Amino acid sequence: MLRVRAADSAGNQSDWSSVLVRFGGTREAPAGITRTLNWAPDSRLPPRSPNCLTGACWWPKQSGAVRVVQSDGTLLGPPMLSVPVESFSDLGLLGVVAHPQFASNGFLYAYYTTSQGGRHNRLSRFTVSGNAAGGEVVLADLPVVSSSDHGGGALRFGSDGKLYVGVGDAAVPSNAPNLSTPLGKLLRFNDDGSIPSDNPFCTTQGDLACAVSAYGLRNPFTMAVQPGTGRIHINDVGSDTWEEIDVAVRGANYGWPASEGPSGVTGGITGPLFTYKHTVAAPPGSGPGGFFVGSSVIGGDFHPDSGRFPAPWRGGYFFTDLTAKFIGFVDLKNDNAVYSLGTVPGVPEGPVGMLVARDGALVVLQRHNIVRFTAP
Repeated sequence: MLRVRAADSAGNQSDWSSVLVRFGGTREAPAGITRTLNWAPDSRLPPRSPNCLTGACWWPKQSGAVRVVQSDGTLLGPPMLSVPVESFSDLGLLGVVAHPQFASNGFLYAYYTTSQGGRHNRLSRFTVSGNAAGGEVVLADLPVVSSSDHGGGALRFGSDGKLYVGVGDAAVPSNAPNLSTPLGKLLRFNDDGSIPSDNPFCTTQGDLACAVSAYGLRNPFTMAVQPGTGRIHINDVGSDTWEEIDVAVRGANYGWPASEGPSGVTGGITGPLFTYKHTVAAPPGSGPGGFFVGSSVIGGDFHPDSGRFPAPWRGGYFFTDLTAKFIGFVDLKNDNAVYSLGTVPGVPEGPVGMLVARDGALVVLQRHNIVRFTAP
């Protein structure tokens, strides 16, 4: 977007005018970064967000299986875990995460949809031995729901050692602001499934609503934790107009359904760190989100301050969109300026998850493939 005006030899100047200039090209990624489209192609790869530790990644399949991908892209044989789930629409095996001390205790956590006692989401812990997980311990059963939409699925350990779970509103918007239900919330547990005493909204001990750490969320599909700082970003999939990336704050109200993106953010509501629209702004590039346009913020992860990526791409937050297939970058060191790294092509394949690997590469999951951005 250029702001220009005309001038003559006498020094007379016209009014300023804004002009949008578009540059076409074939660059797949910025200078110094290489994009590999078929880094780990396999029809068995799962379409959910991964979790990595000790050089390997656990990829949860929506139909209930957990596959292991090694650091070189090799997919190990049989699934590590197979959980019986209700798998359709937004439901199924929604997230997995390893315990921070996985190397010593072998604990793997799963958030999935079960039909036992009525359709609902469940949080369980399994123990891994070799390439097999078993010994399920059910930590929490969420309320029975009638909808197959908005199950959430974000599952991560925070730097405080607590287990964070992003839970959708089950397609009932009024659930999100209602503190008597865990739906539409960010939940916080101890690693054994008990509820921390310092959670902000606990009035009756033993009530699952005591697990609420923040509320007013629609469908927190993924989230990421920044190493060192413990900062948590929640990727909350929007409704009709806006997608948003929120910073997790204990006790925060993110406003859904009274607020979406920048709309309706008033006193008492925590607005998003970054938000972008479903439609092109008028004029293009104006307002929140700039030139970013999409309809489902589907994944994100923090990049370390050091590593192989060129300096401008370090120390910030990468994110991606299911339908628009772009890779965005929030520059946390530059007043949260947002840039485009590149795209992930494929029809109808779009990104369904993202992570920064231990070697600093950016790994983007598609339904049957993994795309990798890396630097020499």
